Amino acid sequence: MAYVVTGAAGFIGSNLVRALNARGERDIIAVDNLEKSAKFTNLVDCEILGFWDKSEFLNALEAGEFKSGVSAFFHQGACSDTMESDGRYMMQNNYRYSMRILEHCRENGIPLIYASSAAVYGGSSVFRESREFELPLNVYGYSKFLFDQHVRRVLTENGTQVTGFRYFNVYGPRESHKKRMASVAWHFFKQYLDTGKVKPFEGSGGYSDGAQLRDFVSVEDVVRVNLYCLDHPEISGIFNLGTGRAQTFNDVAVCVVNTCRAVRGLPALTVDELRSQGIIEYVPFPRALLGKYQHFTQADIGSLRRAGYSLPFLSVEQGVERYCQLLLSDAGQVSS
Repeated sequence: MAYVVTGAAGFIGSNLVRALNARGERDIIAVDNLEKSAKFTNLVDCEILGFWDKSEFLNALEAGEFKSGVSAFFHQGACSDTMESDGRYMMQNNYRYSMRILEHCRENGIPLIYASSAAVYGGSSVFRESREFELPLNVYGYSKFLFDQHVRRVLTENGTQVTGFRYFNVYGPRESHKKRMASVAWHFFKQYLDTGKVKPFEGSGGYSDGAQLRDFVSVEDVVRVNLYCLDHPEISGIFNLGTGRAQTFNDVAVCVVNTCRAVRGLPALTVDELRSQGIIEYVPFPRALLGKYQHFTQADIGSLRRAGYSLPFLSVEQGVERYCQLLLSDAGQVSS
């Protein structure tokens, strides 16, 4: 029996493959689209049974080509570009493709653990898994919202596990291929190494410079929650996956800079000191994001806790420091 991971060469997918390997699992069917091939490097240190292009995989699955069977699906593949304007592509890629996977899993009794998104909340100020708070601001969020709605309708029809996680702002290793859509932690790290500065947005949406708030969650925690769900097939439903604590972009900036400074034996600086020295340099809020930007997110993780997940989540100070230390090591710099 094999595990299927869609989006396997992507950010969260490749971290899941690596975590399954750490459990001794090698029979993993990796599914992705390598039209942009740079992300293949995310799988170089992973063990898989085989690789399938996403355009061919579903037909092969439905034709019964995987004779050994499938233990569970981790459906992580999607177009996650919140600025994508081709709604037809977004709906085909994120909604219709997911529907086919869901129906196959339900018909064959295969557990399905899939990636939803906090983008379903869009313009809401309440982040709870309930219809009245779901107000997507872009077609990406709408594609995720629509699939979640279908899951809700069929959830009680049979006993097959179907679990969706609404990821908040995930950061961590194996995301560099995402470029523009990579996390703010990755962007700040690159900015600091390249220029000696980090560049958060100026104030917007009623927030002062760099004070916009997001629920930043480490991919380490995202993987732990996914595997917890795999180990508890009685868990079905749609759950927020964040830390439950909003922190500012300034918090991320301070952590990135101070982790890098520590490598050079330099003392940590406060946000005010970083501003006064010009290390934090605020940039104008992009016009393209007006009306499409979540200035505040904070996961209500009550449902996840009630489902039994009790481990603590890494804070920005903990998770971003660990991430930056890894990036520094990859860049040939090590902490003293």
